[in-house]
Amino acid sequence: MQNIIVIGGGPAGMMAAITAAESGNRVILIDKSEKLGKKLFLTGKGRCNITNNSANADFFENIVTNPKFLYSAYVGFDSMMLQEFLKANGLKLKVERGSRVFPASDRSSDVTKVLKKILTRLEVEILLRTEVTEIITKAYEAGTKKDSCKHKITGVILKNNQQLKADKLIIATGGMSYPATGSTGDGFRFAASTGHKILTPSPALVGLKVKETWREDLQGLSLKNITVAIESPSKVIYKGFGEMLFTHFGLSGPLILSASSFYAKHLSAIEEPEKITAVIDLKPALSFEKLDQRLLRDFEKGQNKYLKSILVWLLPNRMIGIILRRSRLAPDKIVNKITKEERHGLVKMIKGFTLEIKGSLGFKEAIITQGGVNVKDINPKTMESKLVKGLYFAGEVIDVDALTGGYNLQIAWSTGYLAGKSAGGDIV
Repeated sequence: MQNIIVIGGGPAGMMAAITAAESGNRVILIDKSEKLGKKLFLTGKGRCNITNNSANADFFENIVTNPKFLYSAYVGFDSMMLQEFLKANGLKLKVERGSRVFPASDRSSDVTKVLKKILTRLEVEILLRTEVTEIITKAYEAGTKKDSCKHKITGVILKNNQQLKADKLIIATGGMSYPATGSTGDGFRFAASTGHKILTPSPALVGLKVKETWREDLQGLSLKNITVAIESPSKVIYKGFGEMLFTHFGLSGPLILSASSFYAKHLSAIEEPEKITAVIDLKPALSFEKLDQRLLRDFEKGQNKYLKSILVWLLPNRMIGIILRRSRLAPDKIVNKITKEERHGLVKMIKGFTLEIKGSLGFKEAIITQGGVNVKDINPKTMESKLVKGLYFAGEVIDVDALTGGYNLQIAWSTGYLAGKSAGGDIV
């Protein structure tokens, strides 16, 4: 029997503790919050988007960072296996639009209850309101040439200076998003202290702030079936189709959250600040020519009406004034007085409504953290560190992230499962 410590009581940590304990080990699960699964309560707007029911190939298409690294972990415990595991332990599930999987009750607390029940059955010792301040290692002499580790895990030091011995340690502390849930970057600090490279953490799946002050005039306006492109001076960073929302700070909604992950990745790759814009195509189903023809038909039908009156047939009412102002057209101009050049300018604005991005909302509002422990320092087949024997990583602390839809939680379940199995001795 080994002594295994898991730091972090989120989805990755709870799953790691479960699979490590299933092998008959003594497992201690430590979390500095007052309850387990605190971040789970926030996912899926409080309903807990547990995973995504998509096929394996679709799953990997939604991984933004380091999808190849995830292969062994996901294949070993994929979405279907997770769902069967939860169902077998009494949790009823349902699948909604976009193959998103939720508890049938729509209560995230039910997911945590099931996991806590399993942890209790497996006699996992749970230490809440307990903070680890340091991990302890000692020199290690590798037994094989393939083993490059120079240190070995021996335990942890708690905030009250108490030391806990450990044969294996799993770090599943999350990233830095939603710091109120306890994700304050502790895992990055632990990893860095033992020689692991940390890719600069960035907020991702988060709203984007824009420069334009008139954005508040559009606050609360939702747009559907539109295309958004995030562009730098040299390339298109992201382009997607879907829904978005105007807010008091700028842009949000499913399409923008996805865009923000690629925006964060681009920022981490450039050395000098540059102008980045969001270009919204309000009518992506129509080419420039077809939209121009549509306007011509509308103009002919209401040739003696004001321009603003005609555009209600085409655009959300709240956007008309801003679009006309940016097109330098008077809203009360009679339609039959509009020139071809003015009409083309209007089409161009509708197909390319541009806003300048000035940043994101930051970690307090970000759903996930992009960046973290470099995957080159981790064995993808076991989740064990290549630098410290007996040290494992799971979940958001690793430099792996995905788009919205349950994919990030599945990363946590899969890597947690593999880390616990490996540390527990089931995988060598």
